[in-house]
Amino acid sequence: MKIGRLLRLVILTSLAYLLFKIPGIILGKPIPSSIIQMYMFFVIVTILLVMTATEDSAQRLFGPIKAIASGQSPSMRRIRTALFFIMPLFAAYLTYLSMRPSTDPPVELRSVHPAPPALMTAYEKTFDLALLENPFRPLEKEDPLLFRSIVAEGGEIYFKNCFFCHGDKLDGRGHYARALNPAPLPFQGGDTIAQLQESYVFWRIVKGGPGLPKEAGPAVSSMPAWEGMLTEEDVWKTMLFIYDYTGNTPRSWVNR
Repeated sequence: MKIGRLLRLVILTSLAYLLFKIPGIILGKPIPSSIIQMYMFFVIVTILLVMTATEDSAQRLFGPIKAIASGQSPSMRRIRTALFFIMPLFAAYLTYLSMRPSTDPPVELRSVHPAPPALMTAYEKTFDLALLENPFRPLEKEDPLLFRSIVAEGGEIYFKNCFFCHGDKLDGRGHYARALNPAPLPFQGGDTIAQLQESYVFWRIVKGGPGLPKEAGPAVSSMPAWEGMLTEEDVWKTMLFIYDYTGNTPRSWVNR
C-alpha cells in the first residue's frame, strides 16, 4: 500500500518524538522537554526539506491540504467542517496539559526566611550584609530625643506604605492581607523580626519578593522591591519604628 506524503510526514514526526521519549519511558532518564522541542524543530525542518526538494514532491505533500482547504465536493466539505471542530479542541487540550497545576511537592523545601546573599547591590552601592548595621541605631543611646523623632518619621513612612498589608497593629492583618498568599509577615511577638538581624530585614524590604532566592518558592512574597520607592534612610527609619512599636530588639552578633 502506498502511503501519501502527508501521512508519511506525520508518521516520521511521531516516530522521531517517540525516539526522544524512549530514554525517559524505558530507562527512567528523560531528555529535558526544551531539548526535545529543539530536536523536533530540526527533525521537522529536515523532513520538510527532503519532501519538498522538487516541485512535484512539494505538490504531492501539500496537495491534500489544499484539497481539504478549498475543495468543494461534499466529502471535502465534511472533512473541513470536522477539522474546524477537532483542531480547536486539540489545541485547547494541549493548552490544558501545559497549564494544568501540579500536585507534586516542590523539589526543594520552602524556606520562610531564606538565606540572604553575602553582598547586596542597591542605591548605587554594594552592601556587605554580614557587617551592615542600621546607621540610626546608635542614636538610641547617644541622643534619645533625636532617636524618638526618627522613630516617629519611620511610623509615618510605615503608615503611608506598609500598613495596607502588614496592618495598623503590625499583626499582618492589613486590608490586603487576605488576598495575599503567603500572608504578610506579622511583626508582633518574639518569633519573627526579633529573630532577625536588621541587615536581613533591610535586604528583605529593599529587594522584596522579586529578590528572593528560589528556595523561598513556590509561593514567594507579594512585597514589592521598595528600593524603587523608598530611600535608604526611609527603610532604616521604618525598621526602627517596626522594632520600637512591637517592643522587639533586633538580633545581633554582640550585646548592645
